[in-house]
Amino acid sequence: MGVIDEDDVRSRHAPRPPGPPGPPVVIASLLRPAGGSGVQTHSRAVQEHLRSVSRPCEFINPFTAGSPLLYPVFGARKILEPLSPAAGVWWYRHWHGEFLARALRSRLADGRPAVVYAQDPVSAGAALRARRDQRVVMVVHFNMSQADEWANKGRIPRGGRLFRSIRDFEAGVLPRLDGVAYVSAFARRVLQDRLPAMRQVPSVVIHNTVPAALPRAVAPMGDLVTIGALEPQKNHAYLLRVLATAAGLGHRWTLTVIGEGPERARLQELARRSGVADQVHFLGFQPEPRPLLAAHTLYCHTAVTESFGIAPLEAMAEGVPVLAGAVGALPELIRPGLDGAFWPLEDPHAAAQVLIAVLSDPERLAAMGAAAAARARTDYSAEALGTRLLEFLDN
Repeated sequence: MGVIDEDDVRSRHAPRPPGPPGPPVVIASLLRPAGGSGVQTHSRAVQEHLRSVSRPCEFINPFTAGSPLLYPVFGARKILEPLSPAAGVWWYRHWHGEFLARALRSRLADGRPAVVYAQDPVSAGAALRARRDQRVVMVVHFNMSQADEWANKGRIPRGGRLFRSIRDFEAGVLPRLDGVAYVSAFARRVLQDRLPAMRQVPSVVIHNTVPAALPRAVAPMGDLVTIGALEPQKNHAYLLRVLATAAGLGHRWTLTVIGEGPERARLQELARRSGVADQVHFLGFQPEPRPLLAAHTLYCHTAVTESFGIAPLEAMAEGVPVLAGAVGALPELIRPGLDGAFWPLEDPHAAAQVLIAVLSDPERLAAMGAAAAARARTDYSAEALGTRLLEFLDN
């Protein structure tokens, strides 16, 4: 029992003679297979790697259950949510968990060896209820707790009854897991500090991976780009203030915002009031954002915390350097001065000065972009990280 460091896993990895594939990996998630969230990106990357090494894998979500009650039950949430967002969150978690557990029971009922790779605590709880001696391993994508994430979105009161219930649920479920994969050392430290019992669960830190950039001709679209749901914790309002401050200093750069969310109207109004509406382009959700990233000079990130940071890594993979706050797991990803830089998240004037310095040095910018792409190809390749994940799943 205990922690397995990423370096330990790497040091124990060596070429092995070909052999039969291990037990099937059953990826359990509340989400649909495709979508723009980091969870879905991670899940797709894992599936692609498993198929590349001929490892049996399946993706199971609540819709796999095929119950005729699925859509009426899920549809009821649309009526409930406007009346009580917190009730809508409870409904989502409860019924998605119930239908996922049904689907997993059907899949695991024969008791044959398999590893369930759960993408969130609700999926992990469903897998623990459904399993027949199969291993259940969960990946930690969230910051602190899912309760905090719902509260950050403004959907439940922080410290309220549902908030406490979600945290209690995690405290009851997560220590019973057979293993936990953390996407960053930061995510592991935060969760183990909150739930000390997690220090006894075998764990590993394995960063997310992104596919290598495809060779393609990309027409320039603008200067700055950012990706993220338009929600308060992503802090887009601060980025607009930095852009306006830079404009006031005589540097008018364009900004492309990729993502959708409840903050969009407020952000558009802020851009108008700040005098930068003509510089900012809100593209909404984009199913394939990578080519759009490559069409810009610099990726800007102002989230106040990150359990990992898939969007900045995608930018790096496209040879686009990253400006971000030194928060959460981002110091594990970005090497300041080599493939990006850090800027403050509480001082728009100081952040604007960092932005100006980076964009005013084309040679340094090109060198950082090249270093970012090289690091994404090596340290974050699907083959290297996928191999380590499989080794941990099979422990």
